[in-house]
Amino acid sequence: MPPFKLFFTGDYLDETGAVKYGDIGLESLAKSGYVETAFLLDQAPSPGDSTYLDRIYSLQITPEHVAKANGIVIFRPWVKASAFVNGAENLVVFARAGAGYDKIDISACTENDVALFNAPDTLTHSTASAAFTLMIALAKKLPQQENLVRTGRWDLQAEFLGDDLIGKTLGIIGLGKTGVELARLVAPFHMNLLAYSPSADPLQAEALGVELVDLDTLLRTSDFVSLHCRLEERTRGMLGARELGLLKPNAYFINVARGELVREDELIRILRENKIAGAGLDVFETEPLPVSSPFLKLDNVILTPHWLPSTHRAARATRDLMVQNVLRVAQGLVPQNVVNPEVLRQPGFRAKLARFAANQPQSGASHFR
Repeated sequence: MPPFKLFFTGDYLDETGAVKYGDIGLESLAKSGYVETAFLLDQAPSPGDSTYLDRIYSLQITPEHVAKANGIVIFRPWVKASAFVNGAENLVVFARAGAGYDKIDISACTENDVALFNAPDTLTHSTASAAFTLMIALAKKLPQQENLVRTGRWDLQAEFLGDDLIGKTLGIIGLGKTGVELARLVAPFHMNLLAYSPSADPLQAEALGVELVDLDTLLRTSDFVSLHCRLEERTRGMLGARELGLLKPNAYFINVARGELVREDELIRILRENKIAGAGLDVFETEPLPVSSPFLKLDNVILTPHWLPSTHRAARATRDLMVQNVLRVAQGLVPQNVVNPEVLRQPGFRAKLARFAANQPQSGASHFR
């Protein structure tokens, strides 16, 4: 049987070469007998490398990686068109260990007969609940109240009176899977729900008790604005000074989607000038967030390291989906959740996939089912 050579990006590893993020499915893949796993070690941290974290979100897949792999599991690195300068004779699939794929050049993958699949649902609840966590923490003034205890300033209790969500208006920008899940999560709190989402299903919105409105109306009306749309060219920088300036002085802004959706310098100015009540941010334009960032000097913002939606449950679900789909490809079968389905019709992709049909446990099975 032909071995399927699967590489994981090096950012899965720590300085000792051990997997840093628990069970990622290596044992399950090895049991198949036809999947050989390894890591892209040139992307891994070296002992004592103090600059690695500064580079971890700018790592890239290279032509050398593409040349030696049949499949690559992507954690953080970029896949740009330059990765395919020497073609992709051996590479069949990229597996994105998460939902987002804005760092992967989909057109270049398709042009080079490479499929991309992702894990579109494994982080849905954890991402929505992360936004909900930030909403609650902001409303209750959790960071300020904790600081009173740590500094012994119980006398300042009256200055940090929080609020409840009941009766408040939540504006959801992007009523996709995580936006819908957030609407479901807040249902017991009897909030007024608005959404701006041009592609939303009106019947689904109505069933959720969500009123679809234009963006300006949502921004002017909401007490909490939570961002849940995908990063695309049309959404990049969609919220700037004009849009953020529409928010009410007592409004909170939450972003667990992508930092590039917001013009960060303009959000910083609005927070610094206290034109809104505060913000909860898990994502940033530049990651890791530099220690010189003005965000770190603001006391009306909660900051988390693009990790708040990452949970044990979500990690297990993502691992299981990666393993199942990799095993399908390694048997010459089409994986689920293909982001670029047009590639499935291309003769070049079909030929590459067919090389591994011999790994199927039952002979004669169709490798395009």
